[in-house]
Amino acid sequence: MTLGPVMVDIAGQELTADDRLLLSDPLVGGIILFSRNYHSLAQLEQLVQAIQAIKTPKLLVAVDQEGGRVQRFKDGFTLLPAMRRFGEIYNSDHKKSLALAQQCGWLMASEVCSTGVDISFAPVLDIDKGISAVIGDRAFHPDPFVVGKIAQAFIVGMAEAGMQATGKHFPGHGSIAADSHIAMPIDERPLQEIEMDDLKPFQFMIEAGLNALMMAHVIYPKIDHQPAGFSSIWMKKILREKMHFQGAIFSDDLSMEGAVVAGNYSQRAKISLDAGCDMILVCNNRPAAWDVVKNLSGYNNPASSLRLAHLHHKPFYNRTELIKQSRWQDAKTLLAHYTHDPSPDLLDPTDYVSNTNTTHKQRGNHG
Repeated sequence: MTLGPVMVDIAGQELTADDRLLLSDPLVGGIILFSRNYHSLAQLEQLVQAIQAIKTPKLLVAVDQEGGRVQRFKDGFTLLPAMRRFGEIYNSDHKKSLALAQQCGWLMASEVCSTGVDISFAPVLDIDKGISAVIGDRAFHPDPFVVGKIAQAFIVGMAEAGMQATGKHFPGHGSIAADSHIAMPIDERPLQEIEMDDLKPFQFMIEAGLNALMMAHVIYPKIDHQPAGFSSIWMKKILREKMHFQGAIFSDDLSMEGAVVAGNYSQRAKISLDAGCDMILVCNNRPAAWDVVKNLSGYNNPASSLRLAHLHHKPFYNRTELIKQSRWQDAKTLLAHYTHDPSPDLLDPTDYVSNTNTTHKQRGNHG
């Protein structure tokens, strides 16, 4: 059996019968967890173990644990700085900034992996241009070169903890003000301008061996009329052929407003996969998730499944072993000087109530 191309979510802190049935479907290859799925370390570990016991190969378990405004697991986890802090430090002390970013990448990944979760969708490779509020301090810096340098240090730390990185949001969300969670962002720049700016950090990280990317729900009409996550031009011609990216490609959440232009959920799923995505996210709408897997019946892409299988985290310390490590305590102490607890958690769909019959959308979404 191979990993299917659909990543879904669940509503609660333990699996229901419907959750188990959906996760058992061969088209489902992953699950993303949110704050609503977390109560304590023990509860999370039990939940992940239950998820991983469902089938072989194990489902890919993901979370958004970027730091700053986007950190789904808090109580029992280290509160991490917003990524902009490393960029601010870089302006006066390059060496210190890169050392801190590497420690942060390691600390984030080590704590997440110690619970059995495979990947955090991080880091953000968008450029902080002061235009996009939804990106804002999630980005490292306004200079593409500096973004690439700090991101590389962060990713080295993640790799030391056994986690593969996912750069987002390709080809760049930092140059457009509209928030794709609630609107359809349109970036009117020509490809040459985007290549000289937003694509630089992505190219830098691809050359450094980045293993996964997440697409942006942004339309770049001078390149393609479809949002990037539904565009074969962006994913096949530019990302695969021109930029030589060999890793896994994730869609952003197909429930976001920026995906509506591609049609109903089944149409969005098919267009995105046909255009080059390896795994699509369908969050906060259980009926839509069921509709997608039923309408993708028979879909099989061995190359995609192989790319996704490489994202399972490598064996690492459990939490008891981790907290005995001097590096863990040193990293916590060091990063505490650069962290504050933001409230509320940005883009966390904790207020969604999802079940087999209905979904009530109140705020937020995957980012």
